[in-house]
Amino acid sequence: MKVRMVPIEQVFNRFPRMVRDLAKELGKDIEFIIEGKETELDRTVIDEIGDPLVHLLRNAVDHGIEYPQIRRQKGKPPTGLVRLVARHEGNNVFIEVTDDGSGLNLDSIRAKAVEKGLASSQEVSGMTPGQVTDLLFRSGFSTAQNVTDVSGRGVGLDVVKNKIESLNGEILVDTELGQGTTFKIRLPLTLAIIQALLVKVGNETFAIPLSSVDETTMISKSDLKMVQTQEVVVLRGKVLPLVNARRLLETQDPDINEEVMYVVVVRKGDKQLGIIVDSLIGQQEIVIKSLGKLLTGIPGVAGATILGDGAVSLILDVGTLV
Repeated sequence: MKVRMVPIEQVFNRFPRMVRDLAKELGKDIEFIIEGKETELDRTVIDEIGDPLVHLLRNAVDHGIEYPQIRRQKGKPPTGLVRLVARHEGNNVFIEVTDDGSGLNLDSIRAKAVEKGLASSQEVSGMTPGQVTDLLFRSGFSTAQNVTDVSGRGVGLDVVKNKIESLNGEILVDTELGQGTTFKIRLPLTLAIIQALLVKVGNETFAIPLSSVDETTMISKSDLKMVQTQEVVVLRGKVLPLVNARRLLETQDPDINEEVMYVVVVRKGDKQLGIIVDSLIGQQEIVIKSLGKLLTGIPGVAGATILGDGAVSLILDVGTLV
């Protein structure tokens, strides 16, 4: 893992000149600050993350930061500020692109979405600010009035989002009108090696990424309750929906009537789910192998790993399972 890690400086170093040239070309004054160059990321992620960042920085300079005379009228310093920050948090790396420009005008995004036929005016009026900023990531969306070298070609944030999601990351937008915008990217530290919990279901061993696991617990059969045909259990005062891994993964199902059951509590966003498994094997660092072209896109399976004894264990994708 150490060998795979490279400082993000390799990518960041090419941006100051790009921002400077772009600002000059557009006639804007921009101060560009980089923080967290020493943050380390997996080599494969480093190779892929350059283009999305170029896009976000160009957006910040072109769409975000206003011209000096407009900034003066608004009572802001004439020099705009663009920040590129990287930092570690747990098993993730966060990269933020922030500008202190005009912020996103949600009304103009709504209008543009209706004009482009991405949503009806009724849908748009009922959207929360978060849903409106999500429209930016739709294919073909652009708010630029004129097509220039920098923007307006409709190759937009949808490409950025697809690239980041292909790296198992996510991108969020935080904006305040007149104050500026921040794009936050969360990326996994490494794509190749993850911590996983190995569990036994029927005769098969499955791996569940530890980043999705909240806890493991044991329950007895008498703890099970039914709510509208859904099995649940009350765990520390909270109702936890349960699902049997054997049914979910369609493994051979010899009837088990054991009194004690093992439950792995997994989380997706703010939803929790308990997966009933036959036994817990333990925690292990595993190397992810892709399933190849033939088997990609199977819901519930993120890849496979080869265990120490040579057996292949499938890695469960908690997101699609939930």
